[in-house]
Amino acid sequence: MGDLSGLPDLLRECAPRVLAAVVRRYGDFEACEDAVQEALIAAAQQWPRTGVPDQPRHWLITVAGRRRVELLRNETARRRREDAAGQEPAPQPRGDDELALLLLCCHPALSVPAQVTLTLRAVGGLTTAEIARALLLPEATVGQRISRAKQRIRDTGTRFDLPATDERLTAVRHVLYLIFNEGYTASSGDALNRVELTREAIRLTRQLHRRLPDDGEVAGLLALMLLTDARRPARTGPDGALIPLAEQDRGRWDATAIAEGVEIITRTLARAPIGPFQVQAAIAAVHDEAARAEDTDWRQILLLYAMLHTLAPSPMVTLNRIVAGAMVDGPEAGLAALDRVAGDPVLARHHRTAAVRAHLLELAGDRAGAREHYRLAARLTLSLPEQRYLESRAARLR
Repeated sequence: MGDLSGLPDLLRECAPRVLAAVVRRYGDFEACEDAVQEALIAAAQQWPRTGVPDQPRHWLITVAGRRRVELLRNETARRRREDAAGQEPAPQPRGDDELALLLLCCHPALSVPAQVTLTLRAVGGLTTAEIARALLLPEATVGQRISRAKQRIRDTGTRFDLPATDERLTAVRHVLYLIFNEGYTASSGDALNRVELTREAIRLTRQLHRRLPDDGEVAGLLALMLLTDARRPARTGPDGALIPLAEQDRGRWDATAIAEGVEIITRTLARAPIGPFQVQAAIAAVHDEAARAEDTDWRQILLLYAMLHTLAPSPMVTLNRIVAGAMVDGPEAGLAALDRVAGDPVLARHHRTAAVRAHLLELAGDRAGAREHYRLAARLTLSLPEQRYLESRAARLR
């Protein structure tokens, strides 16, 4: 029967392609998703006894297709359609199925939270419970969100195909980046990282890159994820405490991921129209290639942030540009720049703004001011590791 320890991973890997093939054949996302879930359950129960079939994906597609036909047969009003469908052979996997499924899950009629949840479920193969744990949401909330998303797709009458518009691909990249960011720095809770989310975001983006190797922004996104996630082993101490970039043991960074990320972004910048993800990946590469924190080329980073500000301005880009400028021109210049953007409502209430001000005040020698703003930042963040880190910085300045 062989080693079945990898069965959960195998089922997770097969799930999106099976779902894509069945949706392409029958066209009803909600019912097909139910049928695929039942096929996965059947495989999890049967394969440990009978062994994994030679072609597990085809096995799952066949079982899911039969289940979908059974569901059709239970609908009297559709009996004629059921009979025709039941006589047709099971659909075969197609190379662009997963991309079409990603685009379907990121349909513009869905809210961003719904896109994220449905992508994790349908393309990532995570169960409702796994998504709930990853997003720190009640399982019932996730279940309702998935159900409403599928209903919404059905109401729109969307076909399972590959839309030609770049708008949908932009949404896909955005959703994948949101999933990665939530995994890399959890917005709330007692853990800084949620590795299952970063791993899934990288896996899906890598697949998207294989399908669209000429898309510079998909390549930039993959490089950005690899170069950022490479630092994860050194981001926390044994007790889970946050370690800032300047104080990390760079010997613990993932050199393989850095090499791959640098290779991808170097190759992409040479041939593709430049975009925001590529610039962010270039910034991450500059950080990762510095052997020591003091070796960081902040002037190059400042230039890259200026470029990013032109391509995709946002409050966080502004804040990061201020940090880079302070590293080049000194903390007083950074504090003056912070004062100039104090009216931005997003920056005014974000904990990172207070944390940056505290850091610059500390560098400028204002210990009392730095302590006050570290504590303010700690009150504003919902992440427990960040709270503990900011409180510890404040305590050191007593």
